[in-house]
Order: sequence, then C-alpha cells, then structure tokens
Amino acid sequence: MRPPPRLLVGLGNPGAEYAETRHNAGFWFCERLAGHLDAAFAREARFHGLVGHARASRLWLLLPQTYMNRSGLAVAALARFHRIEPAEIVVAHDELDIPPGELRLKFGGGAGGHNGLKDISAHLGTQDYWRLRIGIGHPGDRNEVVNYVLKPPRREERADIDQALARALALWPLAHKGDWNAAVQRANTKPVPRETS
Repeated sequence: MRPPPRLLVGLGNPGAEYAETRHNAGFWFCERLAGHLDAAFAREARFHGLVGHARASRLWLLLPQTYMNRSGLAVAALARFHRIEPAEIVVAHDELDIPPGELRLKFGGGAGGHNGLKDISAHLGTQDYWRLRIGIGHPGDRNEVVNYVLKPPRREERADIDQALARALALWPLAHKGDWNAAVQRANTKPVPRETS
C-alpha cells in the first residue's frame, strides 16, 4: 500500500501576467486546496517558492517561484528538508493530452513533454511520484503549444477546468487517507457534461 501524500506541488509560472494562463492549472488546484485546508502561503527563499502547511492533515503545499522548467529545484529542496519521499509527493499540472474538464491521477511514468515534470524527475532522481493531470486540451498544432499554454483558456474551457478542480478537491480526502485506488478511480472517471444555458 502506498503512503498518503505529505507534499502537494502546484505547477505554474510566477507573476501576474501568467496567473490566468492554462500552464498555471496546477497553481489553481494547489491554491484551492490550501483555501479548503486553511493553509496560508508564505514565501520561503530556501525552498524557492510559496509554501503552505496544513497542520491538521500534515500536508505541505508548494507553489515553485522558479518558472516551470526549473520547478525541480523547489520540490527537491522542500522534500529533502522535511524528509518527504517521492512516493509521498503529488504534482498537480496542466495536461495537453486531456480535454478541459477531465482529470487523471497516476503514479510514475514519463514527463510527456512537460518541462516541469522533466525537471522534477531530474532533481528527485526518479519518476516515482504522483501526478494529478488537469486537462487543458490541445491546440491541434504542435507549433502552437507554447503560445497556447501561455494564454488564458476561453470562458467555457475555464468553466470546464473549474469543474474538474472541484472534482479534484472532492476526491482529495481519499488520497489523504492513502486510498489511492478509490482516488484514481474517481479522478479518471469521465465527468457528466456541464450544462450550458
């Protein structure tokens, strides 16, 4: 049985100009969970990021402030200091290969071209950590990917993503208990289509 999470990392880019962009979907979830757990973020230079601690659930929350492709620096620094094993880490990140509104929760695997995951795996020396993949959809053209992830989602896409974040929040207690099978099943179940007026 795999241990419950002790660190949730939200991936994104720091700064107001990136706050609403698709690449910051991991930040969005981490901030929501922090609000839900009443954990305030504070800047911690030694961990290269904004750090929160939910004492009741013994969970650290981290928003790296290093830009996406250097996220591993922050993750490794905090994990080493608090003696957190890779298997106790969940990384929430945007996922091009999943439509907006869908989630996937998985343990291990490759980076799938995601620079944040690549850097985290390099710094931890392993790919054996959890990923909460938040669907943002694909622009359909590989050459448009950078432009796409650094722009805000369209209004209806953002509504779908917000719905997925709410589902991720609802399944978090399962992960917190270490009931990963149930959490994975809940995350990977396709959502009921959102009603549009």
